[in-house]
Amino acid sequence: MEENKVFSRTTAAGPELSASLYNVAMGAVLCWGFWVNWWMVKNISPASITGIDIRLFFIGYFASCFFGIYLFNKSANPLVSFLGYNFVVVPFGFIINVVVSRYNPSLVLEAVRVTAMVTVGMMALGAIFPEFFKRIHFALTMSLLLMIVVELVQYFVFHTQSGVTDWIVAAIFCGYVGYDWGRANNIPKTLDNAVDSAAALYMDIINLFLRILRILGRKK
Repeated sequence: MEENKVFSRTTAAGPELSASLYNVAMGAVLCWGFWVNWWMVKNISPASITGIDIRLFFIGYFASCFFGIYLFNKSANPLVSFLGYNFVVVPFGFIINVVVSRYNPSLVLEAVRVTAMVTVGMMALGAIFPEFFKRIHFALTMSLLLMIVVELVQYFVFHTQSGVTDWIVAAIFCGYVGYDWGRANNIPKTLDNAVDSAAALYMDIINLFLRILRILGRKK
């Protein structure tokens, strides 16, 4: 995973916000993404998504995500960054829609609660120990890449899935939540940086949620 240019910024490309307003802005952007995903789950039939040719779906999914990431990484305009954020939120919403349709709603709500508690805890740790998370970033990245390869081999070669990998990937994204939260609070507190930081955290939290849901689903 390439280093996010947002978190290399040392000068403000716009008026700076107070620490509290900056955190409120990040929270609002995150809540928008979660609300969009909730709306998609409630109003779009999973069958209409699974009916799309799998190759076309994943081409569109990755094209939208990479375009969105490019926009919010490169732009210093909060509106452009917010547009990029939505190019990530919508394709993630399609994946979430299909995944949660396989589980009982009560289990999904339990996964949401667990994800929220873990996220808050990791944010607190990220704020207290930002240097620790900075030191483990390379290990997190290498571990995630390794797990992607392992899961691809398991799925396409051995036609199986391991519950152990879900725990490992969940732990990796816990680390990313702490890392991205620590970085978010060590760059200029502008509105654009709030949007960009929220976008990075959104991807961490959604990936963590999906893994926690699978773990709870296996336990049930």
